[in-house]
Amino acid sequence: MRINFDFADLEVFLSVKETGSFHRAASRLGLSQPSVTRRIRKLEEALGSQLFERTTREVRPTLAAKRLQVRAEAILNDAQETTRAMRDESEAFAHQRALTVTLATIPTVVSGIVAPAINAFRKKTPRTRVRLLDLAANEVAEAVAQGEADFGLCSVPLLEPATEFEPLFTDPIVLAVRAEDPLAAQSQLNWSDVGNAALILPARGTGNRLLIDEALARANVPIRWTHEVRRTSTALDLVAAGVGIAPLPRSALSAYMAGAVVARPVSAPSIARPIGLLTRSGQRDDPATAGLVDAIRSTTAQRFD
Repeated sequence: MRINFDFADLEVFLSVKETGSFHRAASRLGLSQPSVTRRIRKLEEALGSQLFERTTREVRPTLAAKRLQVRAEAILNDAQETTRAMRDESEAFAHQRALTVTLATIPTVVSGIVAPAINAFRKKTPRTRVRLLDLAANEVAEAVAQGEADFGLCSVPLLEPATEFEPLFTDPIVLAVRAEDPLAAQSQLNWSDVGNAALILPARGTGNRLLIDEALARANVPIRWTHEVRRTSTALDLVAAGVGIAPLPRSALSAYMAGAVVARPVSAPSIARPIGLLTRSGQRDDPATAGLVDAIRSTTAQRFD
């Protein structure tokens, strides 16, 4: 059965019932008298019952009106309670959202940039929560463009037309070598020094692999890989275990410098990637997001300037 009346019709009905007058009901509700009359007729047609007997002197409710009154009051009370509850929940969730910042980031900068920036940020805003999406560079760009993240930290400037890239620092590709490896004794390496060493490369399709392959192809430097891995942490574990050497971003090795792995600059050709902030075009940050962005800028300036 189709319902052809709404809450406003019920409010008009109750006002006419309480005031005993179409004119007084219109005045109470801020409506014109013809508008009140139309709503009552609409309600009567929808219910198939006459609600008021009209004379030149008075408006008298019918038995149908007396029956409707109780139900109309219950319906409007339920609607008001539902509205209040939804508004309260919306305000609560809005408060929670305001205290949560979502950052999409490539994993290789977490230890060197993101972690210290979060520590500094939390000291100023201890109640704010940070949600991290550790993704590949192209996935970071997608998350920012689609609004899944408030902003991103990545190495690929132009993947999504609706985003803006702010460069923060240049991250060179170095060779991660086990401390006991003879190559570790050299302060500077060339790609030709790799020779027959077991080379651990990032998996095809990743941002770092594309960067390395394109640079070596332009320089006409052939290399042969022995192992492919998807995660930088896996490559570092393999290097530490003596499986091979790995070309990796310098920032990714910060947590390993005091351990079994050392970083050696590599040239001929030199390879580097830009690291920067990715935001949606025209975006205005809320205070929490702006605070974390500032913490990342400050951390980067301290470590790389």
